[in-house]
Amino acid sequence: MPGQPDVTVVVIGFNDVLRLPRAVGSVLGQSLGAVEAVVVDDASTDGTGEVADRLAAEHPGRVRAIRLPSNSGGCGRPRNVGVEHARGRYVMFLDSDDLLDRHACLNLVATAEETGADLVSGLCTRIVLENASYKERRWYPWLYARRAVFGSLRDKPDLLYDTLSTNKAYRRGFLEDHGLRFVECLHYEDLLFSAEAYLAADRTALIPHRVYNWFVEPSAVTAPSISNRRAELANFADRLEIHRRIDALFRLRGAYELQRAKDAKFVNHDLLLYLRDLRVRDPVYRASFLELAAAYLAELDPRVFADAHPVPAIAAFLLRERDLTGALVAAEYGRGKRLELRTELREQNGRIFWGAQRADSALARRVLDVTGLGLHQRPLRELTPANTVTGLAMWGPHAHLEGHVLNVLGRVSARAELGATLELNDRRRPTRVRRIPATVTHEGARLRWWADFDPVRQIRPYGFADPIWDVRLRLDVDGEEIVTLPGEGTGEGEPFDGVVLPVRPRLTRLAADGMRSYVTHAGHLAFRLQGGSRLTQATMAAVHWAAATAPGRSAWRRVRRLERSLRRTLTARKTKVAVFNSVLSRLPVRAGSVVFESHLGKQYSDNPKYIYRELRRSRIPVHAVWSYEASTRGFPSDATLVKRESWGYYLALARAEYWVDNQGFPDGIRKRPETTYIQTWHGSALKTMGFDQPSMKSGTRAQRARLQRMVERFDCFLVRSQHDVRTLVKGLGVSSELLPAGYPRNDPLVTRGQGDRELAGELAALRERLGLNDDGRRVVLYAPTSRSGPDGRPARHLDPPVDPDRFIHELGDDLLLLVRPHYLSTVRLPPAAQSSMRDVGNVPDVTLLLLLADALVTDQSSIMFDYALLDRPMVFHLPEDVAFRRGYFDLARHAPGPITRTEDELVAELSALAAGGDPGAGRRQAFAERFGEYERGTAARAVVDRFFREAKGARESKGTRDGKRARDGKKASGAGEGSPRGRAA
Repeated sequence: MPGQPDVTVVVIGFNDVLRLPRAVGSVLGQSLGAVEAVVVDDASTDGTGEVADRLAAEHPGRVRAIRLPSNSGGCGRPRNVGVEHARGRYVMFLDSDDLLDRHACLNLVATAEETGADLVSGLCTRIVLENASYKERRWYPWLYARRAVFGSLRDKPDLLYDTLSTNKAYRRGFLEDHGLRFVECLHYEDLLFSAEAYLAADRTALIPHRVYNWFVEPSAVTAPSISNRRAELANFADRLEIHRRIDALFRLRGAYELQRAKDAKFVNHDLLLYLRDLRVRDPVYRASFLELAAAYLAELDPRVFADAHPVPAIAAFLLRERDLTGALVAAEYGRGKRLELRTELREQNGRIFWGAQRADSALARRVLDVTGLGLHQRPLRELTPANTVTGLAMWGPHAHLEGHVLNVLGRVSARAELGATLELNDRRRPTRVRRIPATVTHEGARLRWWADFDPVRQIRPYGFADPIWDVRLRLDVDGEEIVTLPGEGTGEGEPFDGVVLPVRPRLTRLAADGMRSYVTHAGHLAFRLQGGSRLTQATMAAVHWAAATAPGRSAWRRVRRLERSLRRTLTARKTKVAVFNSVLSRLPVRAGSVVFESHLGKQYSDNPKYIYRELRRSRIPVHAVWSYEASTRGFPSDATLVKRESWGYYLALARAEYWVDNQGFPDGIRKRPETTYIQTWHGSALKTMGFDQPSMKSGTRAQRARLQRMVERFDCFLVRSQHDVRTLVKGLGVSSELLPAGYPRNDPLVTRGQGDRELAGELAALRERLGLNDDGRRVVLYAPTSRSGPDGRPARHLDPPVDPDRFIHELGDDLLLLVRPHYLSTVRLPPAAQSSMRDVGNVPDVTLLLLLADALVTDQSSIMFDYALLDRPMVFHLPEDVAFRRGYFDLARHAPGPITRTEDELVAELSALAAGGDPGAGRRQAFAERFGEYERGTAARAVVDRFFREAKGARESKGTRDGKRARDGKKASGAGEGSPRGRAA
């Protein structure tokens, strides 16, 4: 290479003969031409040095090779030697198992020249080999969201999160002027080198471009890199020594605020790396780790616990206090896709604290206070409470598995209806699930569960293709589904690894004859297929050997890709719609078959529910099918249940004589002429709907055509007033028959449920569940409509309209508040509020809640039209930050009750209610007559009489005629056979 190169890339390697050429090739292939590679071999024994010499010989002037006489045991010495031999204006570093992006040097150097920066850093991408494929994970991408230039590390202390030396370009003069070199004989030399470089640099630049590819491969394929040797205690000791030297550096410069930022990064990142691996370490390692970590954490400024993220800070604090078990639990919270809560929470003076033990110091109270995290308000399904396995054994031919689930803050009450299902799923194909019924009981702070099953009959793996099976327990708590992961507890339960369940794989017992339990890296229960006989072991060994070869891995990847492609195609909604329209809709209609759906399968509720009840009461023979979205809990046991969007769902729709729903069946499927679609809808309109919406008016022609196609399928549309005809019907563009009968769900509101034994039973059960039977307080229902969050999407959480503490102290003696969020949201209630507030978001049928409520607080929800039929008090609460909606309805003009804008105003109105007041009494009757003029308490019967009773009569008449023809035919045939004329014929 003539002249001085722009960049010298120092490539270091040790015993990496196969990958070194690839790394050097990424240097030679740079789009910036003036780049040289200095390869430093750290005394390899596998021929790496010879390969380096060969590369230098093949590329004279561009590649130089240096071989160290003895192995240094780390990266510091080889990199320093490379810097000493560098000739370029800039220096970069590359490990022999990684690659530079093709434009790395060009982008880094151009930015340095433009900004005058001493060092420029770009995006690093970790490429991890998982399940025979590579997955990319960007390294601290939030640092590299945009191009930036900083004059000092104090301007951007977060730079200390990226302490890699390999995704950066340094001015060689800058390195020489400040004598910057890597520490030798210690691992994690990058951390100290980067801290020194950041401190020394007059200007540092960041670019959002990818510059470095960091490959991470399993140790089964290659020896783990130094940064991945966390199983060696010396690795952790080296990291702590490096941090101590960085601490000394910052103290020497008086950069105490930077030291705290570095310490926060240590707690948030470095410490968690080791803590999350501790579960698989031996007791000796754990004890030594605890001593090392606790000693270093005791040296840190206690204010670091406030600077770090809350839960990592708890882990570090507990480790400093030598509570290794507690630290491990905190470190694992938030790991993976689920926020698994493995510790108890406790409430004290209105605050929520981590752990069951009381904090005995001011620092402990500050660190362990997690009220701000809102853990007490989150739905249990978001927390994934800990599930501890307490027993696993074979009892004869049956397996017995039991455990208990943490009841966080006692939020699962003793009155809750509980259900459970144990699931074993194929790790490679999570959709392949074996479901086993389980039993669950309430035990105060825990929910105890157990399951007995026959593994030979109920599991049936394929063998070979599905070697690992994970375990889940699905809990149903009053209709709310909670998925938990059975596994190890915090020192509780019996060891459950090593238990063998007999199985009979579909690919014969040559594939396996047992499933051995084991503890996963994250501490959960899983099973691995194994062979007990010599023949089975030999077969499995042969398969594993074939899979370990390059052709075997390649063939397996092709099979997996094909299988995934076929599965995606067969389960895609587009495929199901196409098959429905071309094939399923040609099947014969099943007479009397009705598909019911409420709120897209979320509930057994609303108008479809009450039409279904009337059909049962009338004893009209129909084949009822109900669709469900997630859980079948609460749906009728005497109906066929199909999961929404499943193949069975589309088949049921194709063969149905009737469709009944309140929102909309899937777009794209064409309703056949033989099917009658009864659209009940779910409420009168306030805001503009359908084609009247501004977004639809300004939308595309395709959007309007889609809505038109969906509405044109309706054969009947229920309306409850002329207001619906002028607004809802017009806005949606409904052209079908209008049935002015009111809403079936409102029949009990008009009749007050008189004579309805089934409804009375449901109300009694709900009263018992909510603890209302012995409570003399008046019941107020708070049921607002959906609100938008800051991002414009529906808000995920709903807070009560009055601060819980204030409600308890000012209104709690007289009123009990039921909080009913929109189905797109969940309620956030602190545990202390349970004395005067109840979350009723999991009660599917709002009609029952309306009947229980003595008064309603709402906003601009259409529930006002329903509740008005009861002629009970209503208050309309619209906080000051909520605007009045403009559409079909003027709330300020028509509201049959007071409108409040502040919490004080609402409390005043509720106080008046508690004292027996009845605001708006004079306007409610006129309101109900205007917006519910067709409500007579007979809507369900009107629908049944109009469509089902007539159809039943027609079918019976047709059956009578067909039977008479058959009998007449038999008589005629018999007469012919018995007469001479017949015989002659």
